[in-house]
Amino acid sequence: MNIHDVAKKSGLSVVTVSRVLNNSPSVREVNRQKVLKAIEELNYQPNSAARSLVRGKTGVIGMSITNFNDSFYDRVIRVVNRKLAEQGYFLALSIAENEVEDNFLFQRDRVDGIILLSPLRENEYVVELKRKNIPFVLLDNQFQHEDVPSVVVDNYQGGYEATKHLIDLGHTQIAHIGGPSVFLSVEERKRGYVQALNEAGLTPFGMEFCGFTVSSGYEVAKRWIREDKLPTAIFSGDDFIALGVVQALREEGILVPHDISVVGFDDQQFVGEFFPRLTTVRQPEAQMGSIGVDLLLQLINGEVMPAAVTKLAPQFLVRESTAPVRQT
Repeated sequence: MNIHDVAKKSGLSVVTVSRVLNNSPSVREVNRQKVLKAIEELNYQPNSAARSLVRGKTGVIGMSITNFNDSFYDRVIRVVNRKLAEQGYFLALSIAENEVEDNFLFQRDRVDGIILLSPLRENEYVVELKRKNIPFVLLDNQFQHEDVPSVVVDNYQGGYEATKHLIDLGHTQIAHIGGPSVFLSVEERKRGYVQALNEAGLTPFGMEFCGFTVSSGYEVAKRWIREDKLPTAIFSGDDFIALGVVQALREEGILVPHDISVVGFDDQQFVGEFFPRLTTVRQPEAQMGSIGVDLLLQLINGEVMPAAVTKLAPQFLVRESTAPVRQT
């Protein structure tokens, strides 16, 4: 079945059928309905590759991510995929592990645009995509680029609110375990932690930086226990770190939150299911994904827009891992 069969069935020309398939506004509505009826009766499936060639677009949006081992990424990807599908686009994923030049998505004839989610080699990606003139946006990026729109979370606010919550519970010995300091988000969460302490006339009880893993948080907490340097509260810059801390404390008979309060960051899908349910900071991933798609489609459609950083407010969730400081 081809376009000529549709033309014969509808009693119209091949040109008219082609215009209907490409949503041309010049087709009269009565003729459009004839073509659509013929398509339905013949169960005609237009060749997507041929239509893309005519339109000069692929109908595909690429997304480059660092890994799947994080429900924050998962939630962003799901929102992006759903919103792109509503606009008639397919989403192609690439896990960025190799050289920038080897990324199969970074070709103009393969995608109409790119979404970079938490890129580790951000500056190299920006240079490469600009060189190839591929529209792109940045999500959860590390640096501000004058001519690239991006969407980030206010990690400073998240760190500040988490620490302020512990201070309001009466804690004065508050430590912080952050992720790798190479990330801007890690530095911003620490900055919020320090600012909240400063406003309360307090100083950091202790600060450590490690990987975004359960084992990393576990090891830091175990070392503090051995050195007898435990605070009354810990703000962990990541939920995985926080879970490692809770496990290390539990093994030593130290109860959370009765003895020590623990706060995480990200609201991973499972942290509300373990006991104690983790108090944490949730990132607005649905908002981030939705705004990112809107920005990219504007670029693809040639709309003139100023490059700017869209900063989203996080949500602080109080659960069972924090409590008023224990009086001794």
